[in-house]
Amino acid sequence: MTELAQFRKDTRTWLEQHCPPSIRSRQKNDDETVWGGRHAEYPNPEAKTWLDAMASKGWTCPTWPTAYGGGGLSREENKVLQQELARLNARSPLTSFGISMLGPILLEYGSEEQKKEHLPKIVKGEIRWCQGYSEPGSGSDLASLQTRATLEGDHYRINGSKIWTSFADKADWIFCLVRTDPMASKHMGISFILFDMESKGVSAKPIKLISGASIFCETFFDDVAVPKANLVGEANAGWTIAKKLLQHERNMISGMGPRERSNPEHSLANQAKLYVGEHNDKIADSHLRDQITQFDLNSRAFGLTLQRASAESKSSGGVSPTSSMFKLYGTEQNKQRYDLLINILGAQGTGWEGDAFTDRELSVTREWLRSRANSIEGGTSEVQLNVIAKQVLKLPD
Repeated sequence: MTELAQFRKDTRTWLEQHCPPSIRSRQKNDDETVWGGRHAEYPNPEAKTWLDAMASKGWTCPTWPTAYGGGGLSREENKVLQQELARLNARSPLTSFGISMLGPILLEYGSEEQKKEHLPKIVKGEIRWCQGYSEPGSGSDLASLQTRATLEGDHYRINGSKIWTSFADKADWIFCLVRTDPMASKHMGISFILFDMESKGVSAKPIKLISGASIFCETFFDDVAVPKANLVGEANAGWTIAKKLLQHERNMISGMGPRERSNPEHSLANQAKLYVGEHNDKIADSHLRDQITQFDLNSRAFGLTLQRASAESKSSGGVSPTSSMFKLYGTEQNKQRYDLLINILGAQGTGWEGDAFTDRELSVTREWLRSRANSIEGGTSEVQLNVIAKQVLKLPD
């Protein structure tokens, strides 16, 4: 038996022993997502059991070094682990901006002290992170940000505000872009810093969206004192880090394109049969059947492309500007999915409240509205097209 075959056997045995029964099913709603953090809530107690078990192996971050709490797995071993998790239909033990965005940045740019302080807590789900990038006057032109960090001895004094900060009202720490040299050109005077959201002077105000949800916040910093040691990389060199983190974020967002986000009975095909009708076990409307088939083919092809790109990026040293291609396509796929779903539901997909609509129908209305923001968050589609033109296709200005 090869080493990889033995690893598969051992992994399968361990997962069978430690993955709770209720975790071996698709997640029913967003309330069941495990974000971790100081104030984490677990509607399903077995979700905490699953998180602790996976974290003990470092398998919430399977390829991170064991020195920082990760699993230390090779690319091939991680592929086996993901296959075995899929075989059990196991839910993700932890969703975390610390895993998808900050962790890779600390591994590349963080000091040894920062890695040892923050990475193990990310792996265990002990700290929940949020991102402080966009500002009221600095969205697509992120480098024009004005949140100021002034060095005062061994700490920075931070003043300013951020907007569209996902889950800032629930996060424990923030990774934040600040202006440390107001006299430098806008790209050269930015630094990347970490600080506790419970620091004096930090406040977050949820923003109610058109979908009715409030996952984004306005975040305010009033004379917030942050230790100088929390600066990641060099002062005034944060724009390079910011761009790399955005590539990780765009990779994360692109995953919504091929992802099946609902229970099997809520798939496009099953919903079409239910609302439009079926004939000989096929969707009755041939045009709609063709649209759904084409969407499924594109999603599967995109999913395979992401897998190939992920394997190539690990062998070539990490993410690249091609993440903008995946973000652009993935968000369009997700928007198209909800466009199709609204068309399938017809009038039942336009409800906001009332007994005439099921909970699922009311949820679809809100999810469709929420999907409109996919082409804005993580950099607008226009920004992605510019990145693709300049950095991928190398077109002249």
